[in-house]
Amino acid sequence: MEQLRRAGTPRLLVVDGDGQPPDATADCLEDWIRAPASDVDVATRIEALRRRGQRHAARPTLDADGLCRFRDSWVSLSPVERSLAAALVERYGAVVSREVLGARAWPDAMPTRNALDVHMLRLRRRLAELGLEVRTIRARGYLLQETDAGRADQVGAAR
Repeated sequence: MEQLRRAGTPRLLVVDGDGQPPDATADCLEDWIRAPASDVDVATRIEALRRRGQRHAARPTLDADGLCRFRDSWVSLSPVERSLAAALVERYGAVVSREVLGARAWPDAMPTRNALDVHMLRLRRRLAELGLEVRTIRARGYLLQETDAGRADQVGAAR
């Protein structure tokens, strides 16, 4: 169950007819139903979870060891890549300026434009393995998001 939770997978718990219901959680990707339940009730709950899963898509996480996790995959990042990824993960789905990225990865001095570009290229390649992409937003910065293929795979798996 914990592995599914970490992967951001929607979960429908079936509770025995006279069993204790699970503790209420703040996890919108988890729901429960008491057995026996009709096929219509189960299908309705599963569809509701699928829709919630689309609205509250999984977010990547970073740990102190430089592992970036997304859904049920992970990649190891170098210290500079980890610093850059941390800024992007914190603002997942939003634009992060080059200045913010430079300050996070090189706190003592701003890197050259070329140095940042090289590290962003390496980070792009590493995150692509997870189904994530770093998009360049012209004259504004970078944006981290799930690839279109990753979104399509997740929706297909939920059906």
